[in-house]
Amino acid sequence: MAVVAAKRKEELEKELRESREREEQMRKELRKVWERLRVTEEAEERLCSQLGELEAESVNQARAYNAHIVSLMGQLSEHGRIQGWAYLNHDPHHVQN
Repeated sequence: MAVVAAKRKEELEKELRESREREEQMRKELRKVWERLRVTEEAEERLCSQLGELEAESVNQARAYNAHIVSLMGQLSEHGRIQGWAYLNHDPHHVQN
């Protein structure tokens, strides 16, 4: 009986050691996962910040492009008026009132 109890005690101690080793290994893995999560969250924050900057830059570029288009349209319109005025003033067939 004492031999059986000693053998059982040995088995239980071995199981306990193995369980503690598994627990320690899981803790190490959990720490690694938490570190990867922290790094990932920091990267996400940087990317969001960069995205915001790019969005603001693209809005500014779109506004500048739109202003340039409006300016060019104004120049074309003015050029057309000047050309029309020159044509009317120099056309020998045009009758002025």
